[in-house]
Amino acid sequence: MENENLIPAEEEESSILTLTDEKGNDTDFEYLDCMEYGGKEYLVLMPVDCVETEIVILEVEPVDEENENYIAVEDEALLNTVYGMFKEKYKDILTFED
Repeated sequence: MENENLIPAEEEESSILTLTDEKGNDTDFEYLDCMEYGGKEYLVLMPVDCVETEIVILEVEPVDEENENYIAVEDEALLNTVYGMFKEKYKDILTFED
């Protein structure tokens, strides 16, 4: 899925986000957490319809006071750092497969 510049289509109280990609395709994600690193925020999400456990990390890009864009993180080192922070935070309650 191309998710280079995702914008929120809908947010529900059940922590499910529906994101729309540049081609207009909607995908549902379960919100897991928001991590701060290097002065930026990153959403940690899991696709709802994914058979395998997959974590998606998106950079939060503020547009204005009410809107933000979510951008796919391409930097492998940055992904590993943010994912490592997420794993450390939840190490006592979640089991991770690497």
